Amino acid sequence: MADISKTKLTFFLVASTLTITFIFYGYQIYFTPNILIDRDNQLFVIRQGYTFRDVQRDLGNKGFVNDMVSFSFLARLSNYDEEVTAGRFLLRRNMTNPQAIRALKSGMREVVNVTFNNVRLIDELGEKITKNTGLTPAEFDRALDKFIENNPEGFTRQNIIGMFIPNTYEVYYNVVPEDFIERMYGEYKRFWNEERLAKAKEIGLTPKEVSVLASIVQAESVKRDEAPIIAGLYINRLKKDIPLQADPTLVFAVGDFSIKRVLNEHKEVDSPYNTYKRTGLPPGPINMPEIGTLDAVLNYQKHSYIYMCAKEDFSGYHNFATNLSDHNNNARRYQNALTAEIKKGEELRRKGLKK
Repeated sequence: MADISKTKLTFFLVASTLTITFIFYGYQIYFTPNILIDRDNQLFVIRQGYTFRDVQRDLGNKGFVNDMVSFSFLARLSNYDEEVTAGRFLLRRNMTNPQAIRALKSGMREVVNVTFNNVRLIDELGEKITKNTGLTPAEFDRALDKFIENNPEGFTRQNIIGMFIPNTYEVYYNVVPEDFIERMYGEYKRFWNEERLAKAKEIGLTPKEVSVLASIVQAESVKRDEAPIIAGLYINRLKKDIPLQADPTLVFAVGDFSIKRVLNEHKEVDSPYNTYKRTGLPPGPINMPEIGTLDAVLNYQKHSYIYMCAKEDFSGYHNFATNLSDHNNNARRYQNALTAEIKKGEELRRKGLKK
């Protein structure tokens, strides 16, 4: 009997010890801070396609979690290992395991700003537009190709860049690629409200054609106050069925954006963007026109100009003309000023060499 009592006592002591240990460990893993111990709050990024193993790896490697065993145990107990969601999540200093798991499971998505402009080629768009998001350029390109295939507006790879209205937009970091494209299409539809559509119709252009013309106007001058005048000049040429003869379209056609001066050889390039050989507008924008330039086309200045030439004061502005004779005089003044400037530069270099 004494042996049985002794065995029972031993079992009770062992069981009690295990129970106390288990309760203490449970308390520890549940209530003790385990995230960013004595460190500042940080955003934790979970990328598209991440598994729980990937989450564990990044939490450990980047020093978010102090005790990975306890975190992983509770995460599996909460089924988080089956519910990993991409996004950017704010993990706070000295969070407990349950608090961190709730933050990761909540689906609270971080909002990021997406800003894009100065894009010339559709192949450049993906890298710029996905910069602050969880999307990769490849995912964006695939979604864009799918949109082009099925869109009701008749967008093509040549003109789709005109659908993206340069601005800053708030999107979720882990936005789905197709949803992101639809968002941009929605912004395009919002931009082309009834007032702008009416103005385009009055000019005789579709929204896509306005984007094409605006891209040429934008490439022609850095002086934005000139944009309505230049737009009016090109609209005059379109109405008279005169080739636009816009040098920036030749640069785009050649594909060499380092070209500073368009030469006669460039005017011979066989391309739908050669506005010296072809009348009308090219098939797509040569850059991503800004809102101000689009509105400059819609509110173009009415005049009789059909020629333009850079001003001889090198201010970046242009002289405009209604006839070829005046245009040739403007061009002569500019050429003479340019020649004089070149000679002046050579003289200064010579003096510098003598010293």
